[in-house]
Amino acid sequence: MEGLSTVEGFFHLRERGTDVGTEVRAGVTTFMVMVYILAVNGIIIAQPLGLEPVAVAAGTALIAGVMTIAMGLYTNYPFALAAGLGLNAVVAFSLPALGMTPAQAMGVVVIEGVIITILVLAGLREAIMDAIPLALKRAIGVGIGLFILFIGFWDGGLITGAPSPQDPVDFIFPNSAGAYVFLIGLLITAALWTLKVRGALIISIAVTTVIAILLGVQQLPTQFAVTPNFSTLGLGLQDLGGIFRPEVGLLAAVLAIFTIMLSDFFDTMGTVTGVAAEAGLTNEDGSVPGVGRVLLVDGVAAAVGGAAGVSSNTTYIESAAGVADGGRTGLTSLVTGALFLLAIFLTPLVQIIPLQAAAPALVLVGYLMFTQIGEIDARDVSTGLPALLIMILMPLTFTITIGIGAGIVVWVVLKLIQQQWGEIHWLMWIVFIAFVLYFAQTWLNTII
Repeated sequence: MEGLSTVEGFFHLRERGTDVGTEVRAGVTTFMVMVYILAVNGIIIAQPLGLEPVAVAAGTALIAGVMTIAMGLYTNYPFALAAGLGLNAVVAFSLPALGMTPAQAMGVVVIEGVIITILVLAGLREAIMDAIPLALKRAIGVGIGLFILFIGFWDGGLITGAPSPQDPVDFIFPNSAGAYVFLIGLLITAALWTLKVRGALIISIAVTTVIAILLGVQQLPTQFAVTPNFSTLGLGLQDLGGIFRPEVGLLAAVLAIFTIMLSDFFDTMGTVTGVAAEAGLTNEDGSVPGVGRVLLVDGVAAAVGGAAGVSSNTTYIESAAGVADGGRTGLTSLVTGALFLLAIFLTPLVQIIPLQAAAPALVLVGYLMFTQIGEIDARDVSTGLPALLIMILMPLTFTITIGIGAGIVVWVVLKLIQQQWGEIHWLMWIVFIAFVLYFAQTWLNTII
């Protein structure tokens, strides 16, 4: 009883109208809706970067567990963290396209996490956040969602690159067992989510994996080792200086760091505000008491995730599931984090999960991020057109940087045409110039 009393006092359970049982149940709920990241992150990052999926999954579970526990103890909020979807796509696809090695790509995440942490400590993160128009912030979230959805269909085998310039992306009618497994998985995922089944994503991945095994799409491993593989730890610290070498390009490296930092900003700020509001923990003006502590843990988590070779860790919108189940304090996060640490010993199971089983989860998560589109006023061309460019160019170019850059450049130009100078924050001028230089790289290289 004394132990329970201590827990209640530390987390202020009575003040927030909750109890230990409710918080434990909420923590389990949050874990169930987030645990899919162990499979999905391993698949997104491992193949493009040449890493072992089991090692990525183990590192993902370790960092998610440690940082989620830190969030609960330091902030007393029911927020959970893990490798960010969208951000991991940038690391896996966009950064190698710039000529970066896996270590350099993870080093970019370390640097942006350190910068975010410094900005939080200096009180500048909110100022930078305010500089970007709200419509563009929402468009970035939608664009990343479409990018993830596109990857899901690609991994599922329904979309592939075609050799014809007139038909660069080809839709394939299901013509293999793997493609049918993906469609079955997508139906299962959508049905479970529609029925509001807790743990819908992880259940759909598990069921679809069984179907893939039964249909011969995936084979059971001949050997199974329960010893966790942490070979990715330290990857992001191996070649920080190499990020700025000539083969990558200083400007490209700086913009890559900025782009990921920008995504980290918007994902976290939106999640924290939305989940805290749902939990009834915000002030009358919508602000979150003690948000600086939350942002500090989130910034450190980004750097730690990169250093561990599992991409930036960020506060998860799925934390809302635990809140909906009654979670109101950091005890919820403590339970979720502990379950992630226990999941480390299950990560070798990731090797039996085929792409077709995890891809439906990507499609659904992409849809969930896409729902932000309803908050964008597309009728105003000065914001609607830049927002559209951000959203459509991310999946079409397979590069989040291009989408964000095109949107910001066009937004500033349209504001200048409308003579609305006052709406352009001075920080936006810096961003505008940086992206203009980025798009002009090829031309500049020919004259320098």
